[in-house]
Amino acid sequence: MIPYLKSAQRQFEYYKQLGEQSMLQLPDEMLFWKANEEMNSIAIIVKHLWGNMLSRWTDFRTTDGEKPWRTRDAEFEQDVSSRVDVMKQWDQGWTCLFDALASIDDNNLEEVIYIRNEAHTILDAINRQIAHYSYHVGQIVFVAKMLQNDQWKSLSIPRNESDRFNAKKFEQKQ
Repeated sequence: MIPYLKSAQRQFEYYKQLGEQSMLQLPDEMLFWKANEEMNSIAIIVKHLWGNMLSRWTDFRTTDGEKPWRTRDAEFEQDVSSRVDVMKQWDQGWTCLFDALASIDDNNLEEVIYIRNEAHTILDAINRQIAHYSYHVGQIVFVAKMLQNDQWKSLSIPRNESDRFNAKKFEQKQ
């Protein structure tokens, strides 16, 4: 795998892991919590990511990334009611993405594909999706952290722990 694809894969894996670690901190019912009617629950965000991933990455080299079978507006309806179903969508979407990434090599990274009838190189399409998925995973982390409040276990450097974290890092060889 070429260096760019390895980097992109690591970024996608990082955001997948952030989302999973956030959802694991919540009781099942909190996956479906919404602050108001305009806000999306974590379950809805997952459903939207799932729909986007399947549409963008299924047969991405031969068909437009906005598939005719995708019903984007329905992705924002809360019709999933269990953690098991939420996680099935989560896993199915990420598997589709990672399988697609595995099919890319140095010879086709500059190949043109289409998303909503707009031309993108595969490299541009990957960058577009890294930005899109990180945006929504950030929403998942934010909602989970808000719901867990003082029970939240930090996914990065905990508050007031920067000095200790940096000291440990700089004790290690480069």
